[in-house]
Amino acid sequence: MWSSLYSQVGVTSQKTMKLLPALGKKATQKVAIADHDGILTCFGMKKGEAVPVFKTLPGQKIARLDLGGAAGTPQEKIFVCSGSQVRGFTKKGKQFLTFEANLTENINAMHVAGADLFVCASYIYNHYCDCKDQDYYLSGDKINDITCLSSENLTRVMPVLACQDRVLRVLQVNRAIYYFLREEILYGTTDGKIGLVQIGERSAATKWEIDNDKKKGGILCIDTYDIIGDGVNDILVGRDDGTVEVYGFDSSSEPMLRFDHILSESVTSIQGGCVGKESYDEVLTATYTGWVTGLTTEPQKAEAGPGDVVRMSKETQSKVEALRAELEQLQVKVLQGREQYQQTSQSSTAVSAVPVFSINDKFTLCQDDASYSLTLEVQTAIDNLLLQSDVPIDLLDVDKNSAVVSFSECDSEPNGNFLLATYRCQANTTRLELKVRSIEGQYGTLQAYITPRLQPKTCQVRQYQIKPLSLHQRTHSIDHERPMNRLSLVGQFSFAEIHSWVVFCLPEVPEKTPAGESITFHFHNTFLERSRKTQGSDNISTISILSDVLSKEATKRKINLNISYDINDDSVSHTLKMIHPKLEHQLLLARKVQLIDALKELQVHEGNADFLIPEYRNILDDSVNLLEEYKKQPAHLERLYGMITDLFIDKFKFKGHNVKTKVSSLLEILDNYDLNSLLDFFNEA
Repeated sequence: MWSSLYSQVGVTSQKTMKLLPALGKKATQKVAIADHDGILTCFGMKKGEAVPVFKTLPGQKIARLDLGGAAGTPQEKIFVCSGSQVRGFTKKGKQFLTFEANLTENINAMHVAGADLFVCASYIYNHYCDCKDQDYYLSGDKINDITCLSSENLTRVMPVLACQDRVLRVLQVNRAIYYFLREEILYGTTDGKIGLVQIGERSAATKWEIDNDKKKGGILCIDTYDIIGDGVNDILVGRDDGTVEVYGFDSSSEPMLRFDHILSESVTSIQGGCVGKESYDEVLTATYTGWVTGLTTEPQKAEAGPGDVVRMSKETQSKVEALRAELEQLQVKVLQGREQYQQTSQSSTAVSAVPVFSINDKFTLCQDDASYSLTLEVQTAIDNLLLQSDVPIDLLDVDKNSAVVSFSECDSEPNGNFLLATYRCQANTTRLELKVRSIEGQYGTLQAYITPRLQPKTCQVRQYQIKPLSLHQRTHSIDHERPMNRLSLVGQFSFAEIHSWVVFCLPEVPEKTPAGESITFHFHNTFLERSRKTQGSDNISTISILSDVLSKEATKRKINLNISYDINDDSVSHTLKMIHPKLEHQLLLARKVQLIDALKELQVHEGNADFLIPEYRNILDDSVNLLEEYKKQPAHLERLYGMITDLFIDKFKFKGHNVKTKVSSLLEILDNYDLNSLLDFFNEA
């Protein structure tokens, strides 16, 4: 496949581009795409150029686009949602519907099926039939997307909600239940996994799931289309790091990667169809800044080599001449604009207008390495980025990041600055990915100051909360057989207040207070890769952090809080055994890295490494990988030492003893690490 640029619109949201049905079997299709300027554009391709069909006037940001039509007819009517309003257009651009959903929040997901309209705001789902209210559902967590299932087994379409808590909620008559025979749903996750779940009459099972082993971006859009031409639909995937993938099926039941392509920005929409040329299928993509690109199956013409005579067709020659003329016109406009700006800015009555630019940012916890990924995408080139944090955090290396980073000295005492780092970006960098790792128990704010390459200079600030238990992640199950410690709270506080405290302490908790009188959340610590619970934990340090934070929050609100503990001593040895594999690996890695330079000197001096024992030869052979792993995990060993030290202090704090004077003895044992010696020290101290 090779790519072609078709058009550019404004900044786009997820799933705001669709291909209209073709008029013939191999005919080209029209493209409908909507952007943040509120403009719906429909165009087709003719002789390699985009030919507009219609274009609406600017308005409120369009969040989603879907196609619909009467059952049994071509789905060629275009529906878009802006704010809480849904509008419908014919394929020629005539508006035939304006429907106000009267939701208190903006619509962020939509599905159209015949006369049925399904819309979702952050937590609210609504179903309308012929613009009349039918069903309503209040979700326990944020709704990210919606689709509907329909088949011969179903008497009516079944909506399925994809929620932030990693749950697919299947709805029927205003209740979240499973109700049908065998239907399959293809899904993608923010951590880059793709899977297929089969929903039965009363249960669901995952048929297959592809892990994100190569650490690519999260999934933003999925489509199915037979792009390879073997009679079986392939899976088309668009990721937030610009990766476009095509998965096909062979004899196995799981899909295999057949093709991938890298774009320079996140892929917000993906479709399979025929756009550029008749009879040639292609993968059509829309990116964050509105570029519409086609990856076509049309054979690429052979490139001319040295000495070859290049003969262009008249069509190609005219296209090249038109592009040159357009480029010259743009250059003239740029020069005129610069001159006009210089004249205006030097005037005594000049008023400088701050340029407005959009930022697409994401701050997510990565389970694999217990770090936070900060992704920033701007609609224009980024000049520099300043990071400031009022809590201690580590910056980790990211292979995709080509920006040059420099650190400034900062004084943590008077100003509360623990980190000041500047990233200077190369030209045309519109997307930047960073990784940071926090320390549990240290909470505050990470701020990013983004300055684009615009005149006059302007900057936008984004803030990200580092929570007390920042390395914990939601999970659906927990092992109740493990030794647990419990924390209980008694006081004059409401259900909403205790929920707000949990939101303050832990990530991935919905801000909206859940319905009912009780709620249970399960978490696991990504640094240790084990499960934990908010009221109960197998790690005493988690209980200690919760106790300290909840006490401070209750004091701020002048609430008398009585905190009691049920400490299980077996949980300490259990936690140390969980830390053991990581600590042993990091100690061994550090020792190997320390030997590399000396071994290389010996190798140079002797001329070869044959005289070394096999262990040292293996270190030399694997030195590149060892150094790379060590570089990617700065302060990892110190973090493990800190966790064990905190565990030691917290164990005896709950018993009313201060053992900080024995920390030096603990560090000596860690420097000469042996698990049994460490367990004995904890038991005998």
